[in-house]
Amino acid sequence: MSVYKIKKINNIAPEGLKLFSDKFEVSPDEQDPDGIILRSSPLDVDDYSTLLGVARAGAGTNNINVDRATERGICVFNTPGANANAVVDLVFPMLGVWKRNIYLGVDFCKSLATMDPDKVNGEVEARKAAFKGEEISGKTLGVVGLGQIGVRLANGGIHRHMKVNGFDPAPALSNIHQLSPEVRICRSLGDAVGEADMVSLHLPLTDQTRNIVNSDFIDRMKKGSVLVNYSRGPIVDEEAVITALESGYLEAYLCDFPTPALVRHKKVLTTPHLGASTSESEENCATMAVKEMSNYLKYGNVAHSVNFPNIESTPSDTVQSRLIVINRDVPGMIALISNIFGDQNVNIASYLNQSNGKVGYNIIDVENDIPAVVIETIEKNQDVIRTRKISFV
Repeated sequence: MSVYKIKKINNIAPEGLKLFSDKFEVSPDEQDPDGIILRSSPLDVDDYSTLLGVARAGAGTNNINVDRATERGICVFNTPGANANAVVDLVFPMLGVWKRNIYLGVDFCKSLATMDPDKVNGEVEARKAAFKGEEISGKTLGVVGLGQIGVRLANGGIHRHMKVNGFDPAPALSNIHQLSPEVRICRSLGDAVGEADMVSLHLPLTDQTRNIVNSDFIDRMKKGSVLVNYSRGPIVDEEAVITALESGYLEAYLCDFPTPALVRHKKVLTTPHLGASTSESEENCATMAVKEMSNYLKYGNVAHSVNFPNIESTPSDTVQSRLIVINRDVPGMIALISNIFGDQNVNIASYLNQSNGKVGYNIIDVENDIPAVVIETIEKNQDVIRTRKISFV
């Protein structure tokens, strides 16, 4: 079996990296990698001619040119849910920090450092009313985006005795099934945010979601509500939010993406991109990313890919070779590939195919070696994007 070369970009938790077996060589300096594992650094897949797969230790893949990766037959993975607890753990405290005026109270307490100790208690009692806040219990939370993070946030709102509305334009049933039955699933965005006291965004950054929170979106929100963004900065039109804050239409904007305009605004609270920055989250993401990459390179199995269909097959003890064929999703590909094997008198022990509507992915197992002429003939078809032969010892 081959030794696979892995390029490591960014700090990847060692608890995950150690899961690579001795069939893998991991280095930040690898120039011709089979796989790349990274976090948020920008990656152009065209910089690597030998690349087979990219694993993003996190949910978002907007730092990777995924469409180009698909064109070249490079599988791109992410790690959905691995950092979900970390994000939820931050959103609720930030809501509390704002609604209870904790940030103002902390600043006030620091100002007491130079005061006569005998006068501190009196000053606290005299001034504390200025920091009286509100509880989030009983308020309505609107959650836009019901992936792993959105689902856990919605459920967390129920546990905190909030009313919760959830909306997702393309919900995954596996996520929806994890929702508390007390969460109200809305059929429209306006229905989800129209009566919400707080709206929390949990959407990926795509061409469709960039600046999705604009003046029209804000107009659908309840006047005096709080907007929360712990997903991606560019999904929010910053100017539209600042205009709404200045007019008083929005009470506050809480986010993880500081900019000069935001940090100087008194109605904005920002954190320095801390959403997934916990030791547990980084370990979970690294562990999942390593497992995805390892199984893909060793067996051609796909799990949690953003551009390929999920498909997994365990080779039997008698299988000597496996051929991976990645093709454009057009009719007749299974018959074409099968006939080419048959024309060369190669018996197929197992054939598994899956499609995501754009890419077809085929796993073909045989009990002997696969002749080069089989692969060459398959590759001549204009709809075949890439092939890969995996040999088992």
